Amino acid sequence: MQWRSLVLGLLLLRLGLHGLLWLVSALGPGLSFHQRFPFALPPRGAPHPPWPRAAGRCGRAHWGCLLRGGGCGPAGGDEYEKRYSGAFPPQLRVQLRDAARGMFAFGYDNYMRHAFPQDELNPVHCRGRGPDRADPSNLNINDVLGNYSLTLIDALDTLAIMGNSSEFQKAVKLVIDTVSFDKDSTVQVFEATIRVLGSLLSAHIIITDTKQPFGDMTIKDYDDELLHMAHDLAVRLLPAFENTKTGIPYPRVNLKTGLPPNSNNETCTAGAGSLLVEFGILSRLLGDSTFEWVARRAVKALWSLRSNDTGLLGNVVNIQTGHWVGKQSGLGAGLDSFYEYLLKSYILFGKKEDLEMFNGAYRSIQNYLRRGREACNEGEGDPPLYVNVNMFSGQLMNTWIDSLQAFFPGLQATKNPFYLHVGMDILQSLEKYTKVKCGYATLHHVIEKSKEDRMESFFLSETCKYLYLLFDEENPVHKSGNKYMFTTEGHIVSVDERFRDSLWQDTFPEEEERNAEKLKPNELKAMNSSSNCNRVPDERRYLLPLKSIYMRQIDQMVGLI
Repeated sequence: MQWRSLVLGLLLLRLGLHGLLWLVSALGPGLSFHQRFPFALPPRGAPHPPWPRAAGRCGRAHWGCLLRGGGCGPAGGDEYEKRYSGAFPPQLRVQLRDAARGMFAFGYDNYMRHAFPQDELNPVHCRGRGPDRADPSNLNINDVLGNYSLTLIDALDTLAIMGNSSEFQKAVKLVIDTVSFDKDSTVQVFEATIRVLGSLLSAHIIITDTKQPFGDMTIKDYDDELLHMAHDLAVRLLPAFENTKTGIPYPRVNLKTGLPPNSNNETCTAGAGSLLVEFGILSRLLGDSTFEWVARRAVKALWSLRSNDTGLLGNVVNIQTGHWVGKQSGLGAGLDSFYEYLLKSYILFGKKEDLEMFNGAYRSIQNYLRRGREACNEGEGDPPLYVNVNMFSGQLMNTWIDSLQAFFPGLQATKNPFYLHVGMDILQSLEKYTKVKCGYATLHHVIEKSKEDRMESFFLSETCKYLYLLFDEENPVHKSGNKYMFTTEGHIVSVDERFRDSLWQDTFPEEEERNAEKLKPNELKAMNSSSNCNRVPDERRYLLPLKSIYMRQIDQMVGLI
């Protein structure tokens, strides 16, 4: 393993974390949401009123210290330690929470003003975007945009999490009154599931929650309309699971006519194997096993095709033959959410086979994908890195990292206040580099800052939500303990017993018998740990996840210093 390749991989991961949060929105009077949540992200160096002295190395913190990157450590200390280490003042959290909320408001208001009822906002030209009817081969657009007000649907639970009950209620009514899935649109099953089906289920769960933790999100005379819409959409996705010899679904389906002629027999592992959370929740809310059954069959089919030697899966498979077309195994695009949903399916539904598959996959990942020195943050040698290998031999294929791989630390129960500093950097970068006249544009290149006139729906459903929750310590999502879980599109769903109780015990008789004995919570924690990176030492709890020498190596590689 060449040192420079490893460091470049870490660099790409670091840049990916910044590039992941791009996109969206536009300013205008629009709805009154933005006025109810005024915000201003202070410019670099802007002063901030003093607050109580923070513990440890920080004296009185201020915006000039933190936003200029000078940190609040002792004079003459290491640049990276000063910038990213130390306590994070509570007043600063509040300011950044409001900034994240305002960012969402700017994007949401402009979508509603300039783009609704179309699927997405073009924030540079302040207009809407729908499917590319003129070019059916434009999958980058047509896989996602189904002519069903995608951005509005995807943003529903973000409105609730931010406590805006009036706008949430208004948006839900708009969805019920104006959205139909009876459209001649060919969409990707995976994208429609995580963005639309997942959001409808999340909003339904929020509306019907008797405790109403986010404020009064109830809808007058609500008659489970969102659940019925979710059911309607899922039924339209079912043809993708028909006529496949392996049980692995086709990647695309037409919402009106079913399976398109000459459908592609190749699909990625993540796309086919990351449907179980949403389909399983739908089945358990409806009392209909169909949806969970087809999604679980697909997961088990993919798992059965893993390498007998390494236990790894490839990234592209033929759904008729079971032959691996793409033999690369990694943690990024094509595989990422497959691993994520193995663990989350167990957490939601309590089926031991899901955890057994996750633990098996995790062991193979640690054995074949993890490279570099043994310890995470000490010792000599190259920094640890998850690489891409051949699924059959475990031999290195490449060391590139895409932004989707950034999910993996979260799946490993990683927590460090370093992320508060990173979140502040991200907010500032989004405001500086992606904000345009009517929203936040997509960045094509994080170095050159070239823009695309597109604000994808996940900017509101994921980016703004995660940034808001990062700084909102008092949010019910945090105060509830382990009550909520995020889907791969960032939608919240309840973790409660009703999803562990199914009405079809005879559907999977072998599994039910085998899964009678439940694992203890500490057994789950122990299984999901890396022997050398499972714990951050107390003395480094508020410091960098990597020592500054390694951060400097990364910056030097790309000429930042």
